[in-house]
Amino acid sequence: MNIAVLLSGGVDSSVALRLLQEQGHELTAFYVKIWLEDELTHLGTCPWEEDLKYATAVCKQLDVPLRIISLQREYWKEVVTYTIAELKAGRTPNPDVLCNQRIKFGKFIKKIGPNFDKIASGHYAQITKKGGKFYLKKSPDPIKDQTYFLAYLDQKQLAKILFPVGKYTKKEVRTLAQKFNLPNQNRKDSQGICFLGKIKFRDFVSHHLGRKKGNFIDVGSGQKCGEHDGYWYYTIGQRHGIHLSGGPWYVVKKEVKKNIVYIGKKEDLPADSTSFFNVENINWISEKSPTKRNLQVRIRHGGELYKARVVFLRGGSAEVSLKKNSGGLAPGQFAVFYDGAVCLGGGVIAM
Repeated sequence: MNIAVLLSGGVDSSVALRLLQEQGHELTAFYVKIWLEDELTHLGTCPWEEDLKYATAVCKQLDVPLRIISLQREYWKEVVTYTIAELKAGRTPNPDVLCNQRIKFGKFIKKIGPNFDKIASGHYAQITKKGGKFYLKKSPDPIKDQTYFLAYLDQKQLAKILFPVGKYTKKEVRTLAQKFNLPNQNRKDSQGICFLGKIKFRDFVSHHLGRKKGNFIDVGSGQKCGEHDGYWYYTIGQRHGIHLSGGPWYVVKKEVKKNIVYIGKKEDLPADSTSFFNVENINWISEKSPTKRNLQVRIRHGGELYKARVVFLRGGSAEVSLKKNSGGLAPGQFAVFYDGAVCLGGGVIAM
């Protein structure tokens, strides 16, 4: 097949490229530039130059052509504006979910044209086909599994995608990188949101939303116990970043109009609001809601997989009852549904 490979400069996508080469496919590697250069250069080191250096070295070793495509404007319009708007509204966005849906397997596919049979990436997930339908399945590596970030993909996208490392664990991928003697075999995994690189998310938020002094209120006593720089820096259930004595403190709720962040101890997180919630704008990968009502739900990448009872409502939303307290839910987060190893899809938590 003629395959376009998304190459980030990291180990996972590089091993994916090498595995496809072993299979005899015609390959073109693509480095997609979404780094917001004009917006963020003054905040930190530009990461794409190092990424591109490794991507170039891998392609040179494998004798695979490399093309650079800029999707900076598209990323700003489709992902960054959403992130800023959600934060300003007091919700908790997940830019990576929309990046996969709208950019990597959306705008990118349209931009490179119809000449490629498949699009491949280094994601840890698996795609199977049964009865004319494509299914998204978890990776055997529970830590690296990325189906949470892929829950907004549809049938048309899954039909076009390959995940060559999806059946491997991270340890196995590292072993393959060493076996292939790839130039980036010892490179550390990237952390954080893809377009930020080495820039801290807090600095990005500060750049766009600034700082506005507000009060921390102890939800138990109702007394002011400190100040913060803006409610948009905090999410429900958050423990880190409060920096007050007498902790650990957790963010219990926010009052956006008054710029108040209510904090308390872990037991102050309301049980009802963290075990029962609505999910809106659901994308079902199979294009219809499941017949089963007892499913599993993940409310953050890498987080616990909760047993849940799901009631499907008119208009495409759902009511979710978790079997145990989640320890903190925030509006705007994505809830992703599973039936065993199969990722069914996901939607946005509304509270």
